[in-house]
Amino acid sequence: MTAQENERWATRDKGQHLNKILLIGAGGFVGAIIRYWVGSYIQDLSKGATFPYATLLINVTGCLVIGYLARLTLHNVLSLEMRLLLITGFLGAYTTFSTFGNETVLLMQSNNSLLAYMYIAASIILGLGAVWLGQTLAGGVGT
Repeated sequence: MTAQENERWATRDKGQHLNKILLIGAGGFVGAIIRYWVGSYIQDLSKGATFPYATLLINVTGCLVIGYLARLTLHNVLSLEMRLLLITGFLGAYTTFSTFGNETVLLMQSNNSLLAYMYIAASIILGLGAVWLGQTLAGGVGT
């Protein structure tokens, strides 16, 4: 391959990479806005409630959508571009809990139940621990 042909291939690959990034960004843009709208609407409906209904609804609906899309992916119904737009972009901004739910179910479906339970425990314990640590590290900030 000549240097000129190598340059053409490199430019083409960069263009494909940029297209993927733009798809993820577009999906993320829409997902973040819809998360805000849904969250605001549910918070308005549940004023005065201590329970985080909005977050629960967002996480559960995100799990429902990722489960549906993951099944389409398994049967090659969803293209790579649509997976990037909808799963990585939209659901990535809408909720990351859906990814956690999908990965856990996939572990269970592949007969890795012990690993799935370890993942659940580690995610909860480490996640809550990380929130506590972050708050502790920022303890004196702004006071």
